[in-house]
Amino acid sequence: MFPAQALAEAMLRKGWRVKLSTDARGARYTGGFPHVVQIETVKSATFARGGLLARLAVPFKLLAGILGAARAMLSDRPDVVVGFGGYPTIPALGAAWLLRRPSLLHEQNGVLGRVNKLFARRVRAVACGVWPTELPKGARGVHVGNPVRAAVVKREGAPYIPPGDYPMSLVVVGGSQGARILSEVVPKAIALLPEDLRTRLRVAHQARTEDLDQVREAYDQMGVSAEVEPFFVNIPARFADAQLVISRAGASSVADLTIIGRPSILIPFAAATADHQTANARGLVEAGAAILIPESLSEPQTIAEHIAAILEQPDAAVKMAHAALSLARVDATQRLVDLVERVAQKEDV
Repeated sequence: MFPAQALAEAMLRKGWRVKLSTDARGARYTGGFPHVVQIETVKSATFARGGLLARLAVPFKLLAGILGAARAMLSDRPDVVVGFGGYPTIPALGAAWLLRRPSLLHEQNGVLGRVNKLFARRVRAVACGVWPTELPKGARGVHVGNPVRAAVVKREGAPYIPPGDYPMSLVVVGGSQGARILSEVVPKAIALLPEDLRTRLRVAHQARTEDLDQVREAYDQMGVSAEVEPFFVNIPARFADAQLVISRAGASSVADLTIIGRPSILIPFAAATADHQTANARGLVEAGAAILIPESLSEPQTIAEHIAAILEQPDAAVKMAHAALSLARVDATQRLVDLVERVAQKEDV
């Protein structure tokens, strides 16, 4: 939702009218969108969830969603339709294809998701957040970067305070809903740190609701000051204050790290489609801005060694922060806006 929100904010500033089309599940995550954006809820479904009966019903739900979106487009006639991936985009993109409305995709990750792969050759262009992105033959890719929210842009290049002999901030995030493996291994890793380093840490740890008590107890037992919540609304501010971030390698998190400029330890989600989180992390790792630990190797001792190596070497931490900044695409939103307007006006892309 974050790139969609960033595009909506920018298009509104240019005088466009914006409508967001999503399913009931996606509509729960639209609280950050400007209030003038109309939220249109359509039926959608995926084969990845539910039992046999639910999967048998998927084609019918998708057809109903596409027909519903098509009826709405016949009366509203959008100038351009932009898809951001995932099954909630199927109705609007399917309707745009049926009605021959100008359309394009934005792919956050270094590997196309299933839905974007399905539509890649049926739209005018695929705006790529990570480059290079492997595309189906006949699809046209344009590198724009990953748009970030205004709250992230406000923290662009926030001065980095290197690690030292004072309280230090460590942020642990596993996507919008936290990650179980981070809740299992990161507290254990922190417990293995030298006492003088461990007692200087101030941890903000985003954990799944069912893991909150376990994670809080782990930090309490080792005497580490920690905020443990299922979701932090002020992640940009927390990143800006951090000496180190431990995170999955989702596209939005990677983009935020480059815009704000922070050292990181990235543990890609092993079950991600086509291992796209490892592809997302590759640029930061190759630039020397991040340490990548495959999920299969994410043992507490390994993580502890990397935390200590970064926080006990201030000069190296500063170099990592600067390396992250060197990859920033602060103009990603504007690049996407320009591409959207060219597609709407049926210009070459």
